[in-house]
Amino acid sequence: MKISDRLQAVTRLFLDSAPVIYAVEKHPRYVDLVRVALKRLDAGALSAVTSPVTLAECLIAPYRLGRADVSQTFVDLVVYGSNVTFVTIDQAVAEKAAELRARYNLLLPDSFQVAVAMLVGCDGFLTNDAALKRVTEMDVLVLDELEPD
Repeated sequence: MKISDRLQAVTRLFLDSAPVIYAVEKHPRYVDLVRVALKRLDAGALSAVTSPVTLAECLIAPYRLGRADVSQTFVDLVVYGSNVTFVTIDQAVAEKAAELRARYNLLLPDSFQVAVAMLVGCDGFLTNDAALKRVTEMDVLVLDELEPD
């Protein structure tokens, strides 16, 4: 199915780390898929949510490589991107993450990501982690299962 078709029903999309990394690094297999979502964000047809987990995971490689320019690109997209809301982790998120980890046996960082998405009302979750499809409370869009427009 085309990514644009899947995004039609989504108004608030959580951006997991992999799609953000693919966009910034221009990953040859995934960049066209992610650009569809980012163009919808830029146009205001979609809003997105990110978290400190997204930011931290995106910054690991640039920090290792000493690439302050790439680090700033990630910060600009994840924290200050057009129609992007950066949501911090608080007690409610921690409690929801623990509940999700217990219910779905997700990795703890994934549990935090899903908890943030759920608590702020995301109706879609863009990722490339098929294990997150265990979560039934929201529409999980896995890039490997989608086609570009």
